[in-house]
Amino acid sequence: MTGPGTNTYLLGTDEVAVIDPGPDDAGHLASVLAAVNGKVAFILVTHHHNDHAPLARALATATDAPLLGFGLQGRFEPDRHLVDGERLVLKGFSLLVLHTPGHASDHCCFLASSAYPAASDEWRAPLLFTGDHVMSGSTVVIAPPDGDMTRYLESLRRLLEPSSGTFSIAPGHGDLIEDGPGRVESYLEHRLEREQMVAVALSEGPATASELVPRIYHRLSPALSSAAASSVWAHLRRLGELGRARSDDPENSGARWEAL
Repeated sequence: MTGPGTNTYLLGTDEVAVIDPGPDDAGHLASVLAAVNGKVAFILVTHHHNDHAPLARALATATDAPLLGFGLQGRFEPDRHLVDGERLVLKGFSLLVLHTPGHASDHCCFLASSAYPAASDEWRAPLLFTGDHVMSGSTVVIAPPDGDMTRYLESLRRLLEPSSGTFSIAPGHGDLIEDGPGRVESYLEHRLEREQMVAVALSEGPATASELVPRIYHRLSPALSSAAASSVWAHLRRLGELGRARSDDPENSGARWEAL
């Protein structure tokens, strides 16, 4: 589910921000500590999931750096809760905190901007660290109840507001994405297409999310069926909010839905 693994980002030289330390792995901790050389100013976590957050506490203990995240979720507890719209300032650059719920209720992106003039070679372009909000090489699983499709679409649209401008994406999984706005637009288009596919499949007759999966996904690997069912459930819940579908128990992943 994580492709080539989880990306840990180290930003800065004299003052370093570490984004998403990743799973609790002793070898990875040693690699990060060797790279930062004791200069960690902040440890930032995009969200609480097990492939992004568990190593953060050990890194904070080893460096005495504060651990920052948007909220308390699961077993992840930051030293300080981030606030949507706040700006973290380090030597040479700053990070704007953007609360982007959808994949997870506590999910944040971080937009890095240079303190140097735009023409400086010190910085290429604003860089958006997206965690699991936007990834390289695949789409994102939205798994209710913490995952929410309507909020996810709203969070994607937020990144396309005029104030966001042009940016590249440093995703939580995969390679750098040069055309950030273009990728966000493609994500939106894909999700709305999938929403329509779910609606059409449901129009063929009442079904659970799992029963809809083979109507929608063809030649799907059995290993991905559970994730696909979660995303279908998220779309069904959104269709319910839009008045296009109905279930007697929308909070139950195994509930039966019907088209309206």
